[in-house]
Amino acid sequence: EWWSNNVIFFLILCLWACLDALPVAVDKTKVSPPVEELEPPKSVDTGLHYDRYLREVIDFLEKDPHFREKLHNTDMEDIKLGKLAKELDFVSHHVRTKLDELKRQEVNRLRTLIKVKQDMNGEKGMTVDHQALLKQFEHLNHMNPHTFEVEDLDRLIKSATNDLENFDKERHEDFKRYEMAKEHDRREQLKTLDEDARKKEEEHFEEIKKKHADHPKINHPGSQDQLKEVWEEADGLDPNDFDPKTFFNLHDTNGDGYFDEQELEALFTKELEKVYDPTHEEDDMMEMEEERLRMREHVMNEVDTNRDRLVSLDEFIMATNRKEFLEPDGWETLEQNPIYTEEELREFEEHLAREEQDLNLRTNDLMKQREELERQQEQLNAQKMELQQVGDSFAFTTKHTASPRHDGGGNNTTARIKVIPSFFE
Repeated sequence: EWWSNNVIFFLILCLWACLDALPVAVDKTKVSPPVEELEPPKSVDTGLHYDRYLREVIDFLEKDPHFREKLHNTDMEDIKLGKLAKELDFVSHHVRTKLDELKRQEVNRLRTLIKVKQDMNGEKGMTVDHQALLKQFEHLNHMNPHTFEVEDLDRLIKSATNDLENFDKERHEDFKRYEMAKEHDRREQLKTLDEDARKKEEEHFEEIKKKHADHPKINHPGSQDQLKEVWEEADGLDPNDFDPKTFFNLHDTNGDGYFDEQELEALFTKELEKVYDPTHEEDDMMEMEEERLRMREHVMNEVDTNRDRLVSLDEFIMATNRKEFLEPDGWETLEQNPIYTEEELREFEEHLAREEQDLNLRTNDLMKQREELERQQEQLNAQKMELQQVGDSFAFTTKHTASPRHDGGGNNTTARIKVIPSFFE
C-alpha cells in the first residue's frame, strides 16, 4: 500500500531512500509493470542518535491493524499535535509489550552512554544520578523507564520532527564554517609569502574563480526547461513529447507515489554537472552538495504545499501548470550569492584565535604536569637506588661477619640470615 513505505515520513517528516544517481534511460510508457510485488526499499539512517530505537518502534506499530488504519487517515498537522500518539492506548497487548522492551533497551543504552562519557571525563567511580542525566534526552519519558506510554510516542514524534527539520539548517551552517575556514587558511598562507609570490597567488586565485564562474546556463530547478533536459538527456526521450505525469512515474524510483528528498535531488545532477567537475581545480565538491541542497529546498518550498517533505503527483502536476514553471526567474548559483560577510569571517577568525589560545594553555598545563611527573619519577628512581645500595651493603656485611656454629648433627654450618627483602630485588 502507498503508506507502507512512508510511515517514517508521516511520523518524522523524513524517509531517505538509498539513491546515488539518476535512473537509467527506460521509457516506462512502453514497458509493462511487473506483476510480482517488490520489496519496499530500505531507508537510509536518518542520522539521529536514536535512529535504531525510532525505527524499531515504528516497525512494531506498523504491525497493529488499528494503528495502521489511524496512520492512513491522520494528516501531518494532527500528527504534529500529538493526536496520533493517543491511538497507542488501542494497540494490541503484544505490541505494547514489545514497545516496553524497546524502551528499556533504549534507557539502558543511554545509561551506558552516560557512563562512558563520565569515564572519558575522568570521573570514573563517581556516583551517577542517571535519572537526572536522562532529562537531556527528550525523545523518551525518563520518569518512567520501564513502560512505553502515550507520552513516549508523542515525545519521539516531536523530537524527531524537530531534529530533522533543523537538519538542513545545520548543514548550511556547517558549509558556511567550511567556506570561512577555507578563506581563513588562504589568507594566512598569503601572509607567509613575499610580495611577488603573494601577487602571483592572488592572480591565480582570481583566475580559478573566473574559470569556475564560466559555465553553461543553469536552468531554474523544477522549471520546464530543467525537467525537459532530464527527460531528453537522462531518460533518452523526445523533448517534444514531455509529459509531467510520465516524468513523475519515471523518477519516482521506489514507486510509492511521491518524490522524496533524494529523488528530487537526483533530478538536479545534470545541472550540477555543468558547474562542477571533480577533476577541475576550481570546482569544490563540497560546494556542489550545498548547491544541490539549495535546489532541493527551493523546489520543496514551491511545490510541497502541505509541508510533509514529500511531493505527491497532484502537487507536481499543479506546479507544472503555474506560470513560474514555464517562465522561471534566473537561478543564481553559489558564486553569485556570498555565503558569509566580512564581519562574520572576522568573528570566525576571532573564535579560532580563542580556541587556539585555549588549546595552547591546555597544552602548556599538560607539559607542566608531564614535567612534574618526570621529576617525581626521577626522585623515586633516586630513592630506589639509595635503598638498593643500602641493601647490597648490608647483605655483603652480613655474609662476611657471620660466625660458624655446630648443628645438632655435629657439622659446621654457616649462619644463614635473610637480609634482602623482595622490595630491593
